Amino acid sequence: MRAMVYDRYGGPDVLRVEDVPTPSPAAGQVLIRVVATSVNLSDWECLRGSPAYARIGGLRTPARRILGSDIAGTVEAVGSGVTRFRPGDEVYGDNLALKGGFAEYAVAPEHVLAPKPPGLGFAEAATVPQAGVIAHQGLAGVAAGRHVAINGAGGGSGAFAIQLAKRLGAEVTGVDNAGKLNFMRSLGADHVTDYRSEDFTLRGPYDLILDLVAHRSVFAYRRALAPGGRYRCVGGSVRTLLRVLTAGSALGLLTGRRLGVLAVKQGPESFAPVAELCASGVLAVHIDRTFPLDEAPQALAHVGEGRALGKVVVRAS
Repeated sequence: MRAMVYDRYGGPDVLRVEDVPTPSPAAGQVLIRVVATSVNLSDWECLRGSPAYARIGGLRTPARRILGSDIAGTVEAVGSGVTRFRPGDEVYGDNLALKGGFAEYAVAPEHVLAPKPPGLGFAEAATVPQAGVIAHQGLAGVAAGRHVAINGAGGGSGAFAIQLAKRLGAEVTGVDNAGKLNFMRSLGADHVTDYRSEDFTLRGPYDLILDLVAHRSVFAYRRALAPGGRYRCVGGSVRTLLRVLTAGSALGLLTGRRLGVLAVKQGPESFAPVAELCASGVLAVHIDRTFPLDEAPQALAHVGEGRALGKVVVRAS
């Protein structure tokens, strides 16, 4: 099969198309003929090996040669013990542990997959498992009238988060680069901020900050929260994440404002409800661009360099 592989950390130039053996499903695994794989910021981080947590399992060289975790396709074969799927079934899921989506075939554990909703195409289904879950769980507890700030709101998770927050009746401030301001407005954001020209933590106060690219001081985040407000981050620099876990937690206890890292729960029970909202038209799936497998390096760069409006998809077939 054809696959986009890499053997060392670096930029998109370290990726290359190579003919590799088609994997065989082990016990409890499913072999998928991949149709579409969406690009997540985690793919970019694993390509570059930065932040440091992206090297877990592969300190010097990548643990997995083929990136791509959010996959959608058709079951080709199943391993022993698989009971939920059979060849021909259309499936999707977040194959974060094994990856392998930037290829014509990939193996995934049965438990990470769900039947693809009939109302979604393969490309649309592939956008949901990681980005949709982060948005959905990051906004837990939001109610009508609350003021929510979403940092990184013009990307994959952010596009879902703006829509979900507005559906819950919140006032939304979207933060991203200047090229995404109109896009965030089109999603329903009440206020938009270019992070390069304005510090959103000087505004507010916010009842919730969902930070998808955490880089600022925990003191800035605390200052921007209303009494009883919450700050949740997922992704960002290791230094910032550690400070949120340590100093941020202490500050929260002292001030009544809760600061923490979002512990994302994975699996079909988490992403299937979001996919159903997309299939029913409650949430819109925004795909900025679709790239063929040979152009996966360009797709990764489009996301990693902050140019994507919503999601980017790589099609293997």
